[in-house]
Amino acid sequence: MDAAVTAEWIAADWGTSNLRVWAMRGREAVAEATSDAGMNTLDRDGFEGALLALIEPWLGGPVEVIACGMVGSRQGWVEAPYQPVPCAPAGRLVKAPTSDPRLTVRVLSGVLQADPPDVMRGEETQIAGLLAREPGFDGVLCLPGTHSKWARISAGELCHFRTAMTGELYQLLAKQSVLRHSVGDGWDDDAFADALEETMARPERIATALFTLRADGLLNGDAPDKARARLSGLLLGAELAAMKPYWLGERVALIGASGLTQVYAQALKSVGLDADIHDGTEMALAGLAAAREGA
Repeated sequence: MDAAVTAEWIAADWGTSNLRVWAMRGREAVAEATSDAGMNTLDRDGFEGALLALIEPWLGGPVEVIACGMVGSRQGWVEAPYQPVPCAPAGRLVKAPTSDPRLTVRVLSGVLQADPPDVMRGEETQIAGLLAREPGFDGVLCLPGTHSKWARISAGELCHFRTAMTGELYQLLAKQSVLRHSVGDGWDDDAFADALEETMARPERIATALFTLRADGLLNGDAPDKARARLSGLLLGAELAAMKPYWLGERVALIGASGLTQVYAQALKSVGLDADIHDGTEMALAGLAAAREGA
C-alpha cells in the first residue's frame, strides 16, 4: 500500500469473502488494497473499521466511498434494496451509516427478477461499467464465476438474466465429491472440447457422464489433467445448453477474470460465436465511477 497516495474518492468491491479498495483520481485507480474482511466475517458494526484499516493512509480529508457487492445485502453494512428488471444497472445508491466524519459511504443496489426468480449483487456494477464504455451495446453479457450470470442488454437497460451455479458445482465436485480422487490441476484441450460437445448434445446424461471420470481413472488410468478438463467441459456444456436462448444468434461479450473468460470464449467458439472479452476489475471500476458521476 502506498502511504503517499491521497484519494479523490474510493471505489470498493466488497464481497462475501474479501474486500478490495482502490484510491481513485477521477476514473483512474492510483492505488489498491485488499483484505479478507468479507461480508461474512463482519457484523454490522464492523464494516467501518474494516474499511478504515485499508484506506486510512489515503485519507487527506473528507472522502466519498462508492461500494458494490455483498456489502449491500441484508447481512451487510446497509441493505441496498434490489431493483427489478428492466432497469439501468447500478442505478441506485444507498447511504451507509458512518461515525468517522471523513467518510461518506454509498452502496449500490442489486438487481432482481421476479419470473423466473433470480438476483444479482455486484455483477450489475460490471455491466454498468461496460455500458459506460460502450453505451450502444445491444446483446448478451456473460459474467463467468462461482454463479455465472447471463444478461440481456437493450437500450441501455438490463432486461432479464439467468444464473448458472456452474462454478460452485465444479468446486463441490472437484474438491468434495468422489471425483476429488481423479481431478488434477492441469488441462487437456481435446478432452474439454469432447466433453463440452457431449453434454451440449445430451445434457440429460450429465449425471452418468460425471461418474465416468472416476471410472476412467480407475479402469483406464486416465490422467488427472484429462479428468479436470472433462469435468469443466461437461458442466459448461450443460450451462450452454440451458442458456441457448440467450446466446443463439446474439452478440455476446464476456466479463470476468482472464483464465475463466478464456475457457468460456473457447466454449462459445465451438458453437460459432466469437465473444468479446472484458476484464472484470476494469468493468467494476468503470461501473463504480459511472454510478458516482450519475448520482
